Amino acid sequence: MEVWALEAFGAAHILQEILTIKSDDVVGRSKAYESIVKGEPMSRPGIPESLNVLLHELKGLGLNVTLD
Repeated sequence: MEVWALEAFGAAHILQEILTIKSDDVVGRSKAYESIVKGEPMSRPGIPESLNVLLHELKGLGLNVTLD
């Protein structure tokens, strides 16, 4: 429900942050923390672990899904 509210409000950057950096992307979260502490700009967000799980489930069903 929160995703729909942010989408309706037009807060695309906040939505991207919630779905990537603040989700279960452990490496991305660590990099974001280091960037904040050092005062550097944040790098591009990575792929959340939940998406990796979904891709492995689809591969288990015989579907070859790739991300470009």
